[in-house]
Amino acid sequence: MPDLRRQVLESGKTISRKAASREGSRRTSRANSTQNSHQSSRNPSRYASDEEDLDSLSDDTAMSIGSLDDLTDNPDVDNNHDWVEELGDVIQDILDRKRSSNLSREEAYAAFCRLAKSHYVEEQIRGRVNDLVAAFGRSIKFETSVRETTFALRAVELLAISAYDNTIYENVEPLLTRTIRDSTSTTVKAAAIHCLGVSTLHAGAGQDGILDQMTFFLDIAASDGQSIGAGDDAQSVIAALQEWGVLATQIDDLETESEEAVEIFMEQLNSGDSALQIAAGENIALLYEKSYTPQEDDEDDEDEDEESEEESFLSGGRRDGPKLIKRYNAYHNTHELEQQLQSLATIHSKRISKRDKKSLHSNFASILTTVENPRRGPMYNTAIDQDTNRHYGSKLTVKIGRQGVMNIDRWWKWICLNSLRRILQGGFAAHYYQGNRAVLESLPVIMRMDTPSDRGTAKRTAKYRNSRRWAMHEQSDED
Repeated sequence: MPDLRRQVLESGKTISRKAASREGSRRTSRANSTQNSHQSSRNPSRYASDEEDLDSLSDDTAMSIGSLDDLTDNPDVDNNHDWVEELGDVIQDILDRKRSSNLSREEAYAAFCRLAKSHYVEEQIRGRVNDLVAAFGRSIKFETSVRETTFALRAVELLAISAYDNTIYENVEPLLTRTIRDSTSTTVKAAAIHCLGVSTLHAGAGQDGILDQMTFFLDIAASDGQSIGAGDDAQSVIAALQEWGVLATQIDDLETESEEAVEIFMEQLNSGDSALQIAAGENIALLYEKSYTPQEDDEDDEDEDEESEEESFLSGGRRDGPKLIKRYNAYHNTHELEQQLQSLATIHSKRISKRDKKSLHSNFASILTTVENPRRGPMYNTAIDQDTNRHYGSKLTVKIGRQGVMNIDRWWKWICLNSLRRILQGGFAAHYYQGNRAVLESLPVIMRMDTPSDRGTAKRTAKYRNSRRWAMHEQSDED
Protein backbone atom coordinates (compact mmCIF):
# COMPACT_ATOMS: atom_id res chain seq x y z
CA MET A 1 0.00 0.00 0.00
CA PRO A 2 1.43 3.39 -0.98
CA ASP A 3 2.48 5.79 1.74
CA LEU A 4 -0.56 7.84 2.76
CA ARG A 5 1.48 10.78 3.99
CA ARG A 6 3.78 13.00 1.94
CA GLN A 7 5.59 15.49 4.05
CA VAL A 8 6.89 18.55 2.25
CA LEU A 9 10.53 18.87 3.24
CA GLU A 10 12.38 22.06 3.82
CA SER A 11 13.81 23.41 0.59
CA GLY A 12 17.20 24.18 2.07
CA LYS A 13 17.57 27.21 -0.17
CA THR A 14 20.59 29.41 0.15
CA ILE A 15 20.38 33.14 -0.33
CA SER A 16 20.77 33.91 -4.00
CA ARG A 17 22.88 36.72 -5.41
CA LYS A 18 19.65 38.57 -6.23
CA ALA A 19 18.34 38.18 -2.68
CA ALA A 20 21.66 39.31 -1.26
CA SER A 21 21.61 42.39 -3.45
CA ARG A 22 18.10 43.16 -2.27
CA GLU A 23 19.20 42.95 1.35
CA GLY A 24 22.09 45.25 0.55
CA SER A 25 19.79 47.72 -1.18
CA ARG A 26 17.82 48.13 2.03
CA ARG A 27 20.89 49.51 3.71
CA THR A 28 21.83 51.85 0.87
CA SER A 29 21.02 55.51 1.36
CA ARG A 30 19.02 57.16 -1.38
CA ALA A 31 19.26 60.88 -1.90
CA ASN A 32 15.62 61.22 -2.85
CA SER A 33 14.47 59.45 0.30
CA THR A 34 16.61 61.79 2.37
CA GLN A 35 15.15 64.86 0.70
CA ASN A 36 11.59 63.75 1.35
CA SER A 37 12.10 62.63 4.95
CA HIS A 38 11.55 64.86 7.94
CA GLN A 39 14.66 66.65 9.14
CA SER A 40 15.26 64.64 12.27
CA SER A 41 17.43 61.88 13.67
CA ARG A 42 15.56 59.20 11.75
CA ASN A 43 17.57 57.01 9.43
CA PRO A 44 16.15 57.34 5.89
CA SER A 45 18.26 54.58 4.39
CA ARG A 46 16.21 51.53 5.30
CA TYR A 47 13.50 51.60 2.61
CA ALA A 48 13.13 48.58 0.36
CA SER A 49 14.32 48.75 -3.22
CA ASP A 50 11.60 49.35 -5.80
CA GLU A 51 12.38 46.04 -7.48
CA GLU A 52 11.81 44.02 -4.31
CA ASP A 53 8.08 44.50 -3.88
CA LEU A 54 7.40 45.10 -7.56
CA ASP A 55 8.60 41.54 -8.13
CA SER A 56 6.29 40.33 -5.39
CA LEU A 57 3.31 42.06 -6.97
CA SER A 58 3.75 40.39 -10.32
CA ASP A 59 4.98 37.04 -9.04
CA ASP A 60 2.49 34.17 -9.32
CA THR A 61 2.43 32.91 -5.75
CA ALA A 62 -0.51 30.53 -6.16
CA MET A 63 0.61 27.01 -5.31
CA SER A 64 0.13 24.04 -7.58
CA ILE A 65 -0.93 20.67 -6.17
CA GLY A 66 1.83 19.13 -8.24
CA SER A 67 4.60 21.44 -7.02
CA LEU A 68 3.92 22.56 -3.49
CA ASP A 69 6.41 24.76 -1.69
CA ASP A 70 6.71 24.53 2.05
CA LEU A 71 5.92 27.53 4.20
CA THR A 72 9.18 27.76 6.12
CA ASP A 73 10.96 31.04 6.63
CA ASN A 74 11.82 32.66 3.31
CA PRO A 75 15.33 34.13 2.90
CA ASP A 76 13.82 37.04 0.96
CA VAL A 77 11.63 38.08 3.89
CA ASP A 78 12.75 41.12 5.88
CA ASN A 79 14.82 40.10 8.92
CA ASN A 80 15.75 43.56 10.14
CA HIS A 81 15.75 43.51 13.95
CA ASP A 82 14.97 47.25 13.99
CA TRP A 83 11.82 46.78 11.92
CA VAL A 84 9.52 48.41 14.52
CA GLU A 85 11.50 51.64 14.36
CA GLU A 86 11.64 51.43 10.58
CA LEU A 87 7.89 50.88 10.35
CA GLY A 88 7.28 53.94 12.50
CA ASP A 89 9.43 56.01 10.14
CA VAL A 90 7.63 54.64 7.09
CA ILE A 91 4.17 55.33 8.52
CA GLN A 92 5.17 58.89 9.37
CA ASP A 93 6.35 59.46 5.80
CA ILE A 94 3.16 57.93 4.37
CA LEU A 95 0.96 60.22 6.45
CA ASP A 96 3.00 63.33 5.65
CA ARG A 97 1.69 63.60 2.09
CA LYS A 98 2.48 67.32 1.77
CA ARG A 99 6.18 66.54 1.74
CA SER A 100 5.89 63.56 -0.60
CA SER A 101 6.33 62.98 -4.30
CA ASN A 102 5.11 60.13 -6.49
CA LEU A 103 8.50 58.42 -6.23
CA SER A 104 8.77 58.81 -2.45
CA ARG A 105 5.23 57.43 -2.00
CA GLU A 106 6.13 54.40 -4.10
CA GLU A 107 9.19 53.85 -1.90
CA ALA A 108 7.25 54.26 1.34
CA TYR A 109 4.43 51.96 0.19
CA ALA A 110 6.95 49.35 -0.95
CA ALA A 111 8.62 49.47 2.47
CA PHE A 112 5.27 49.22 4.25
CA CYS A 113 4.31 46.16 2.20
CA ARG A 114 7.66 44.49 2.89
CA LEU A 115 7.40 45.05 6.63
CA ALA A 116 3.71 44.19 6.93
CA LYS A 117 4.03 40.90 5.10
CA SER A 118 7.19 39.91 7.03
CA HIS A 119 5.86 40.79 10.50
CA TYR A 120 2.51 40.85 12.28
CA VAL A 121 2.13 44.63 12.67
CA GLU A 122 -1.27 44.85 14.42
CA GLU A 123 0.17 46.40 17.57
CA GLN A 124 2.29 48.93 15.65
CA ILE A 125 -0.57 50.21 13.44
CA ARG A 126 -3.23 50.28 16.16
CA GLY A 127 -4.86 53.70 16.27
CA ARG A 128 -3.51 54.69 12.85
CA VAL A 129 -5.54 52.41 10.61
CA ASN A 130 -8.05 55.03 9.47
CA ASP A 131 -5.27 57.50 8.63
CA LEU A 132 -3.39 54.86 6.65
CA VAL A 133 -6.54 53.80 4.79
CA ALA A 134 -7.14 57.44 3.87
CA ALA A 135 -3.56 57.89 2.62
CA PHE A 136 -3.59 54.71 0.54
CA GLY A 137 -7.08 55.58 -0.67
CA ARG A 138 -5.90 58.88 -2.13
CA SER A 139 -3.25 57.09 -4.17
CA ILE A 140 -5.84 54.59 -5.39
CA LYS A 141 -8.32 57.33 -6.27
CA PHE A 142 -5.95 59.60 -8.19
CA GLU A 143 -4.01 56.73 -9.81
CA THR A 144 -0.96 58.89 -10.49
CA SER A 145 0.96 55.85 -11.68
CA VAL A 146 0.25 52.14 -11.99
CA ARG A 147 3.13 51.43 -9.64
CA GLU A 148 1.97 53.72 -6.83
CA THR A 149 -1.65 52.58 -7.17
CA THR A 150 -0.75 48.90 -7.12
CA PHE A 151 1.46 49.31 -4.06
CA ALA A 152 -1.37 51.19 -2.34
CA LEU A 153 -3.80 48.35 -3.09
CA ARG A 154 -1.34 45.81 -1.70
CA ALA A 155 -0.92 47.95 1.40
CA VAL A 156 -4.69 48.00 1.99
CA GLU A 157 -4.74 44.19 1.67
CA LEU A 158 -2.06 43.90 4.33
CA LEU A 159 -3.91 46.36 6.56
CA ALA A 160 -7.09 44.35 6.22
CA ILE A 161 -5.43 41.07 7.18
CA SER A 162 -3.38 42.58 10.02
CA ALA A 163 -5.50 45.24 11.70
CA TYR A 164 -8.57 43.17 12.64
CA ASP A 165 -10.61 46.34 12.04
CA ASN A 166 -14.19 45.95 10.79
CA THR A 167 -14.42 49.54 9.54
CA ILE A 168 -11.96 49.05 6.68
CA TYR A 169 -14.42 47.38 4.31
CA GLU A 170 -17.04 50.12 4.48
CA ASN A 171 -14.36 52.76 3.95
CA VAL A 172 -12.71 51.17 0.91
CA GLU A 173 -15.46 49.18 -0.85
CA PRO A 174 -16.92 52.04 -2.97
CA LEU A 175 -13.44 53.17 -4.03
CA LEU A 176 -12.27 49.64 -4.89
CA THR A 177 -15.42 48.88 -6.87
CA ARG A 178 -15.03 52.11 -8.83
CA THR A 179 -11.37 51.34 -9.48
CA ILE A 180 -12.21 47.85 -10.76
CA ARG A 181 -14.78 49.26 -13.15
CA ASP A 182 -13.09 52.48 -14.28
CA SER A 183 -9.31 52.07 -14.13
CA THR A 184 -7.59 52.16 -17.51
CA SER A 185 -4.96 49.68 -16.29
CA THR A 186 -5.78 45.96 -16.24
CA THR A 187 -2.92 45.52 -13.75
CA VAL A 188 -4.67 47.90 -11.36
CA LYS A 189 -8.03 46.21 -11.97
CA ALA A 190 -6.64 42.78 -11.03
CA ALA A 191 -4.92 44.18 -7.92
CA ALA A 192 -8.12 45.98 -6.90
CA ILE A 193 -10.13 42.75 -7.27
CA HIS A 194 -7.75 40.97 -4.92
CA CYS A 195 -7.84 43.92 -2.52
CA LEU A 196 -11.64 43.94 -2.50
CA GLY A 197 -11.76 40.20 -1.85
CA VAL A 198 -9.36 40.43 1.10
CA SER A 199 -11.17 43.46 2.56
CA THR A 200 -14.53 41.71 2.20
CA LEU A 201 -13.31 38.61 4.00
CA HIS A 202 -11.20 40.14 6.77
CA ALA A 203 -12.41 43.70 7.30
CA GLY A 204 -16.09 43.73 8.20
CA ALA A 205 -18.31 42.96 5.18
CA GLY A 206 -20.51 40.43 6.95
CA GLN A 207 -22.50 37.64 5.29
CA ASP A 208 -24.53 39.93 3.02
CA GLY A 209 -21.43 41.78 1.86
CA ILE A 210 -19.68 38.49 1.08
CA LEU A 211 -22.63 37.32 -1.05
CA ASP A 212 -22.76 40.66 -2.87
CA GLN A 213 -19.08 40.52 -3.80
CA MET A 214 -19.36 36.88 -4.84
CA THR A 215 -22.04 37.96 -7.32
CA PHE A 216 -19.79 40.78 -8.54
CA PHE A 217 -16.82 38.45 -9.05
CA LEU A 218 -18.98 35.82 -10.75
CA ASP A 219 -20.22 38.43 -13.24
CA ILE A 220 -16.60 39.29 -14.08
CA ALA A 221 -15.84 35.62 -14.76
CA ALA A 222 -19.07 35.04 -16.72
CA SER A 223 -18.33 37.98 -19.02
CA ASP A 224 -14.61 37.18 -19.46
CA GLY A 225 -13.86 40.54 -17.89
CA GLN A 226 -16.17 42.50 -20.22
CA SER A 227 -18.35 43.68 -17.32
CA ILE A 228 -15.45 45.74 -15.96
CA GLY A 229 -13.90 46.81 -19.25
CA ALA A 230 -11.18 44.15 -19.11
CA GLY A 231 -12.31 41.95 -21.97
CA ASP A 232 -10.29 38.73 -22.15
CA ASP A 233 -7.75 39.99 -19.61
CA ALA A 234 -6.73 36.72 -17.99
CA GLN A 235 -5.32 38.28 -14.80
CA SER A 236 -8.54 40.10 -13.95
CA VAL A 237 -10.61 36.97 -14.53
CA ILE A 238 -8.17 34.83 -12.51
CA ALA A 239 -8.34 37.33 -9.64
CA ALA A 240 -12.16 37.26 -9.72
CA LEU A 241 -12.22 33.43 -9.74
CA GLN A 242 -9.74 33.18 -6.87
CA GLU A 243 -11.51 35.75 -4.70
CA TRP A 244 -14.91 34.15 -5.42
CA GLY A 245 -13.51 30.85 -4.18
CA VAL A 246 -12.09 32.32 -0.97
CA LEU A 247 -15.37 34.07 -0.16
CA ALA A 248 -17.33 30.91 -0.97
CA THR A 249 -15.47 29.03 1.77
CA GLN A 250 -17.30 31.25 4.28
CA ILE A 251 -20.81 30.34 3.07
CA ASP A 252 -22.27 27.17 4.58
CA ASP A 253 -24.99 26.47 2.00
CA LEU A 254 -24.33 27.17 -1.68
CA GLU A 255 -27.17 25.05 -3.10
CA THR A 256 -28.89 28.06 -4.69
CA GLU A 257 -25.70 29.35 -6.31
CA SER A 258 -24.08 26.03 -7.27
CA GLU A 259 -25.73 25.23 -10.61
CA GLU A 260 -25.09 28.60 -12.24
CA ALA A 261 -21.60 28.90 -10.79
CA VAL A 262 -20.48 25.46 -12.05
CA GLU A 263 -21.85 26.33 -15.50
CA ILE A 264 -19.78 29.53 -15.59
CA PHE A 265 -16.65 27.81 -14.31
CA MET A 266 -17.03 25.05 -16.92
CA GLU A 267 -16.91 27.72 -19.61
CA GLN A 268 -13.63 28.97 -18.15
CA LEU A 269 -12.15 25.48 -18.38
CA ASN A 270 -11.97 26.12 -22.15
CA SER A 271 -9.55 29.03 -21.63
CA GLY A 272 -6.05 28.93 -23.06
CA ASP A 273 -4.56 30.11 -19.75
CA SER A 274 -3.67 27.25 -17.39
CA ALA A 275 -3.83 29.39 -14.23
CA LEU A 276 -7.34 30.51 -15.17
CA GLN A 277 -8.41 26.92 -15.86
CA ILE A 278 -7.03 25.75 -12.50
CA ALA A 279 -8.75 28.58 -10.59
CA ALA A 280 -12.08 27.63 -12.21
CA GLY A 281 -11.47 23.94 -11.53
CA GLU A 282 -10.71 24.51 -7.85
CA ASN A 283 -13.98 26.40 -7.45
CA ILE A 284 -15.84 23.49 -9.04
CA ALA A 285 -14.19 21.07 -6.61
CA LEU A 286 -15.16 23.36 -3.71
CA LEU A 287 -18.80 23.43 -4.83
CA TYR A 288 -18.95 19.64 -5.04
CA GLU A 289 -17.27 19.36 -1.64
CA LYS A 290 -19.85 21.72 -0.14
CA SER A 291 -22.72 19.61 -1.47
CA TYR A 292 -21.77 17.08 1.25
CA THR A 293 -21.93 17.88 4.96
CA PRO A 294 -21.37 15.84 8.14
CA GLN A 295 -24.12 13.47 9.18
CA GLU A 296 -26.25 14.78 12.05
CA ASP A 297 -26.71 12.72 15.20
CA ASP A 298 -30.41 12.16 14.50
CA GLU A 299 -29.95 11.05 10.87
CA ASP A 300 -30.20 7.40 9.83
CA ASP A 301 -27.48 5.71 7.79
CA GLU A 302 -28.15 5.17 4.11
CA ASP A 303 -26.66 1.89 2.89
CA GLU A 304 -26.31 3.00 -0.72
CA ASP A 305 -24.34 6.05 0.36
CA GLU A 306 -22.03 4.21 2.76
CA GLU A 307 -18.50 5.59 2.99
CA SER A 308 -15.70 3.04 3.07
CA GLU A 309 -12.92 3.24 5.64
CA GLU A 310 -10.36 4.04 2.91
CA GLU A 311 -12.55 6.80 1.45
CA SER A 312 -13.09 8.28 4.91
CA PHE A 313 -9.34 8.50 5.41
CA LEU A 314 -8.64 9.93 1.97
CA SER A 315 -11.49 12.44 2.18
CA GLY A 316 -9.66 14.17 5.00
CA GLY A 317 -11.67 12.75 7.86
CA ARG A 318 -10.09 10.55 10.50
CA ARG A 319 -11.14 6.92 10.59
CA ASP A 320 -13.45 7.83 13.47
CA GLY A 321 -14.43 11.18 11.93
CA PRO A 322 -17.94 12.23 10.88
CA LYS A 323 -19.58 10.60 7.92
CA LEU A 324 -20.30 12.97 5.04
CA ILE A 325 -23.80 12.94 3.53
CA LYS A 326 -24.87 14.29 0.14
CA ARG A 327 -27.34 17.19 0.54
CA TYR A 328 -27.97 18.28 -3.05
CA ASN A 329 -26.67 18.00 -6.61
CA ALA A 330 -23.86 20.46 -7.18
CA TYR A 331 -24.55 20.34 -10.94
CA HIS A 332 -27.19 18.64 -13.09
CA ASN A 333 -24.78 16.97 -15.54
CA THR A 334 -21.83 15.66 -13.57
CA HIS A 335 -21.00 13.14 -16.31
CA GLU A 336 -20.36 15.92 -18.85
CA LEU A 337 -18.22 17.77 -16.31
CA GLU A 338 -16.19 14.65 -15.53
CA GLN A 339 -15.41 14.20 -19.23
CA GLN A 340 -14.16 17.79 -19.46
CA LEU A 341 -12.03 17.40 -16.33
CA GLN A 342 -10.65 14.07 -17.58
CA SER A 343 -9.49 15.68 -20.82
CA LEU A 344 -7.61 18.35 -18.85
CA ALA A 345 -6.11 15.77 -16.49
CA THR A 346 -4.63 13.93 -19.49
CA ILE A 347 -4.08 16.76 -21.98
CA HIS A 348 -1.07 16.35 -24.28
CA SER A 349 -1.25 19.31 -26.65
CA LYS A 350 2.09 20.43 -28.06
CA ARG A 351 0.93 24.04 -27.79
CA ILE A 352 1.07 23.82 -23.98
CA SER A 353 4.40 24.21 -22.18
CA LYS A 354 5.76 21.24 -20.25
CA ARG A 355 5.37 23.14 -16.98
CA ASP A 356 1.74 24.08 -17.64
CA LYS A 357 0.95 20.56 -18.81
CA LYS A 358 2.34 19.08 -15.59
CA SER A 359 0.35 21.57 -13.51
CA LEU A 360 -2.88 20.82 -15.41
CA HIS A 361 -2.39 17.08 -15.03
CA SER A 362 -1.78 17.12 -11.28
CA ASN A 363 -4.44 19.69 -10.43
CA PHE A 364 -7.21 18.29 -12.59
CA ALA A 365 -6.54 14.71 -11.54
CA SER A 366 -7.25 15.88 -7.99
CA ILE A 367 -10.24 18.02 -9.00
CA LEU A 368 -11.73 15.10 -10.96
CA THR A 369 -11.28 12.81 -7.95
CA THR A 370 -13.37 15.18 -5.83
CA VAL A 371 -16.10 15.57 -8.45
CA GLU A 372 -16.34 11.79 -8.71
CA ASN A 373 -16.59 11.51 -4.93
CA PRO A 374 -16.89 14.82 -3.02
CA ARG A 375 -15.76 13.10 0.18
CA ARG A 376 -12.21 13.16 -1.17
CA GLY A 377 -10.21 16.37 -0.82
CA PRO A 378 -6.97 17.53 -2.52
CA MET A 379 -4.56 14.60 -2.96
CA TYR A 380 -1.36 13.64 -4.70
CA ASN A 381 -1.00 10.54 -6.88
CA THR A 382 -4.53 9.21 -6.71
CA ALA A 383 -4.54 5.56 -7.79
CA ILE A 384 -6.84 2.53 -7.81
CA ASP A 385 -5.98 -0.95 -6.61
CA GLN A 386 -7.13 -3.09 -9.55
CA ASP A 387 -7.74 -6.13 -7.32
CA THR A 388 -9.95 -4.42 -4.73
CA ASN A 389 -11.06 -1.33 -6.72
CA ARG A 390 -10.12 0.76 -3.69
CA HIS A 391 -8.85 4.31 -4.12
CA TYR A 392 -5.52 5.25 -2.64
CA GLY A 393 -3.55 8.46 -2.58
CA SER A 394 -1.24 10.66 -0.55
CA LYS A 395 -2.94 13.16 1.74
CA LEU A 396 -1.73 16.70 1.21
CA THR A 397 0.39 18.16 4.01
CA VAL A 398 2.20 21.48 4.25
CA LYS A 399 5.19 22.24 6.44
CA ILE A 400 4.65 25.31 8.63
CA GLY A 401 7.87 26.92 9.81
CA ARG A 402 10.20 24.44 11.50
CA GLN A 403 7.76 23.10 14.05
CA GLY A 404 5.02 21.14 12.38
CA VAL A 405 2.82 20.10 9.51
CA MET A 406 -0.72 21.15 8.60
CA ASN A 407 -3.06 18.70 6.89
CA ILE A 408 -4.76 20.29 3.87
CA ASP A 409 -7.43 17.63 3.50
CA ARG A 410 -10.35 19.71 2.21
CA TRP A 411 -10.63 22.11 -0.72
CA TRP A 412 -11.74 24.99 1.50
CA LYS A 413 -8.47 24.72 3.40
CA TRP A 414 -6.46 24.60 0.17
CA ILE A 415 -8.19 27.68 -1.23
CA CYS A 416 -7.77 29.63 2.02
CA LEU A 417 -4.10 28.64 2.23
CA ASN A 418 -3.51 29.78 -1.36
CA SER A 419 -5.10 33.14 -0.57
CA LEU A 420 -3.00 33.65 2.55
CA ARG A 421 0.13 32.58 0.68
CA ARG A 422 -0.58 35.13 -2.07
CA ILE A 423 -1.09 37.95 0.46
CA LEU A 424 1.69 37.17 2.93
CA GLN A 425 4.08 35.25 0.66
CA GLY A 426 7.19 34.19 2.58
CA GLY A 427 5.87 35.89 5.72
CA PHE A 428 3.06 33.35 6.21
CA ALA A 429 4.88 31.39 8.94
CA ALA A 430 5.70 34.59 10.87
CA HIS A 431 2.06 35.69 10.88
CA TYR A 432 0.90 32.19 11.79
CA TYR A 433 3.17 31.83 14.80
CA GLN A 434 2.87 35.45 15.95
CA GLY A 435 -0.89 35.02 16.34
CA ASN A 436 -2.41 36.90 13.39
CA ARG A 437 -6.10 36.41 14.13
CA ALA A 438 -7.18 36.56 10.49
CA VAL A 439 -4.75 33.77 9.62
CA LEU A 440 -5.66 31.60 12.60
CA GLU A 441 -9.37 31.98 11.92
CA SER A 442 -8.91 31.10 8.25
CA LEU A 443 -7.09 27.81 8.84
CA PRO A 444 -7.28 25.26 11.65
CA VAL A 445 -4.34 24.89 14.02
CA ILE A 446 -3.43 21.27 13.35
CA MET A 447 0.20 20.41 13.92
CA ARG A 448 2.14 17.15 13.78
CA MET A 449 5.58 17.08 15.37
CA ASP A 450 8.52 14.87 14.47
CA THR A 451 10.40 14.68 17.80
CA PRO A 452 9.59 15.08 21.52
CA SER A 453 11.72 18.23 21.66
CA ASP A 454 9.84 19.64 18.68
CA ARG A 455 6.54 18.83 20.38
CA GLY A 456 7.68 20.72 23.47
CA THR A 457 8.61 23.71 21.35
CA ALA A 458 5.24 23.59 19.61
CA LYS A 459 3.37 23.49 22.92
CA ARG A 460 5.23 26.57 24.12
CA THR A 461 4.54 28.30 20.80
CA ALA A 462 0.87 27.35 20.91
CA LYS A 463 0.59 28.55 24.52
CA TYR A 464 2.13 31.90 23.56
CA ARG A 465 -0.08 32.19 20.48
CA ASN A 466 -3.27 31.34 22.38
CA SER A 467 -2.46 33.72 25.24
CA ARG A 468 -1.78 36.43 22.67
CA ARG A 469 -5.13 35.79 21.00
CA TRP A 470 -6.91 35.90 24.37
CA ALA A 471 -5.22 39.18 25.30
CA MET A 472 -6.10 40.72 21.95
CA HIS A 473 -9.72 39.63 22.26
CA GLU A 474 -9.88 41.23 25.70
CA GLN A 475 -8.37 44.40 24.22
CA SER A 476 -11.03 44.36 21.47
CA ASP A 477 -13.80 43.98 24.06
CA GLU A 478 -12.47 46.93 26.01
CA ASP A 479 -12.29 49.04 22.86
